[in-house]
This record gives sequence, structure tokens and C-alpha cells, in this order.
Amino acid sequence: MNDDVRASLDDRILPFAVDALDVRGRTVRLGPAVNAMLSRHDYPHAVSRLLGEAIALAVLLGSSLKFDGRFQLQTKTDGLVDMLVVDFEMPESVRAYARFDAEAVAAAGELTPAALLGSGHLGFTIDQGATMSRYQGIVALDGQGLEEAAHQYFRQSEQIPTRVRLAVGEVLAPGGDGAKREWRAGGVLVQFIPTSPDRMRLADLHPGDAPEGATILSAQEDDAWMEARALVETVEDHELVDPQLTSEELLFRLFHERGVKAFEEQSVVERCRCSRERILGMLKSFAPEERRAMIGDDGRIGVTCEFCSTRYHVGPEEVGAEPAAD
Repeated sequence: MNDDVRASLDDRILPFAVDALDVRGRTVRLGPAVNAMLSRHDYPHAVSRLLGEAIALAVLLGSSLKFDGRFQLQTKTDGLVDMLVVDFEMPESVRAYARFDAEAVAAAGELTPAALLGSGHLGFTIDQGATMSRYQGIVALDGQGLEEAAHQYFRQSEQIPTRVRLAVGEVLAPGGDGAKREWRAGGVLVQFIPTSPDRMRLADLHPGDAPEGATILSAQEDDAWMEARALVETVEDHELVDPQLTSEELLFRLFHERGVKAFEEQSVVERCRCSRERILGMLKSFAPEERRAMIGDDGRIGVTCEFCSTRYHVGPEEVGAEPAAD
């Protein structure tokens, strides 16, 4: 597979269905988009892997929106990486950043994503625009990674049997100055969405909030869902980040015996929402004395976007922050 063909298969989401098992899902392959987001900030290796997982998860979940809106994944924890933020704006734009204790991460060496996160919470926010209410789901983080946190969210909030696999890795890519390392990320999500009444009854989950002492009737898991979940659990990390393995080939490996249908793919583009107009609006929201305190030695206000690292230079007169007269 030549480089042009490989590049055309990256940064895309592929929805699919396996009707025989009553499951629906999506795969995501991220190449240049995730590499740009991770390389731009020169994150430590362990932080890049964690943020890459968060990006893949946000794209998998956000791409299910059926309207023009924004999906945000955000963590707030007591870990070495105390905040992750990923914005996915329909139909294709994604941006992300991580906030972390650089000295502590350097001293700790290579840690697992769960160890970097620590304890806190993971929030999923769906913003449908100014005229619609926002929806937010919260999952406690207490030593688990993002995959397990996603499973916990679907068990508690959506009550849809769901299995997620995420992977992040580096590959050697040819370049003008020789081979260079590039980040890649991938993921697959499968959900059991039965249509027959019998299967719908069997899909019921533990109510979670039953009164103390109440008898909980356990429902046997549907054989179709157990099969689909077991197949997805066989996916290895290298299959999700391999630049030579297409999403279609991965789905064929998993579900060819049952028959899998792929639908129209969606592209993913690394794109920030920042602009000079937004920066000016943000600065004008501060009190006049706060704006004056932001003026640097060069007589201007400097603002750097945390997502894309673009540096904006604003004249005090643009935001009504002229220095007070002597």
C-alpha cells in the first residue's frame, strides 16, 4: 500500500452493523490528525498515549450525534494529568489538550493511563446549540482507564450494552530526512441494540438504584451480545493503529462469519475553534483592571490558545484596556 493510499484511509470514522447479532458500532483510525495534536505540544510519551486514547474515545462517541452540535470529553482528577479536554464538533472537527505536572511526570517515568489519571471524574457534554439545553453525563474515575470508564458510563447512564477498545502507538513513517516517528490512534465501539421484543427484555441491565433489600432478578445475557463482545475483545492494540490494516479489513476479520455491513464513512479533521474574534470577546469579559494587568512589557496583551498553541497579540485599545493615566 503506497503512502497516498494509506493517507486516504486515515482520519476517518466507519459506522457498521452486524444484523445477525443485533449490534451497531463504529471504528476510527487517526493518523495525521492525532499526530498534529500530540506533536505540537511535545507532550511526554505517557501523556501523549493518554490524550490519544481520549481523542479516539471522544471521536467514537461524538460522531454518533445526529445533529450539528459539539461533544466534549473532559477529566478533572488529582492525578499527574489533572485535566484532559477533547472537543469534537460535528461533522468532523476535533481539538484536544492535556494539563499535567511536568516535573512529576518526568520523575515518575512511563505510567499507565489509569495511573496518570488518578481519582476524580470524567464528564461527557453534548452541546446542541444556544437554543437547546446541554446534556452532561459524569463517571467517577478511581484507578480505572478510559476504556473501563466508558463502559461504566454506558452501564449507568445509557444502559446500552457496550464494548470499547482503544489503542495509541507510534509508527515509523518515511520522510525527506529519513524515517520519523508519528503518533497514531484507533478505536472500535460496538453496542447491542436489539429489535426483537425477546432480545430487548434480555438486554435489561441492573437497575442500580433499587431500594435496600429489594430482590433483583438477574437476566441472562443474550448469546448474540456475548458473541459480539467476545469478538471485539480479541482486537489487539496493533490492529487498531496498524497503518496497513484498513477499517474494512478489521471488521471482516471480526465479523465475516456473521456478515458485516459498512456505511458511509465520516472524515476527521484536526481544527481549532479559536479566532481573534473569540479572543477579543474573552478578554472583554474581564474587569477593566484585570485587562490592564494583562498588558506585557511590549505594551500588548498576549494570549496563547491551549489547544493549537496559536499566539495572539492584542492591542489594549482593542479591548478597552488602556493604561490608567498618571
